[in-house]
Amino acid sequence: MTAVKVIKVLGTSEESWQDAAEEAFREASKTVDDISGIEVEDWTAKVEDGEIQEYHATAEIAFPVHDE
Repeated sequence: MTAVKVIKVLGTSEESWQDAAEEAFREASKTVDDISGIEVEDWTAKVEDGEIQEYHATAEIAFPVHDE
């Protein structure tokens, strides 16, 4: 049986929620090996003057815990 660790990451984008989720994954993959899954937990946005300025995707990133 494999133990899995889950971390929470916030990705941001000026273009879309999709890009924000991909940013969360890309940034996590810089320091986390063997990512096995991503679950987007929340979609939010920063709004100014009646328009969306920045998209946010809060994602849970899962990866296996390796024995040393």
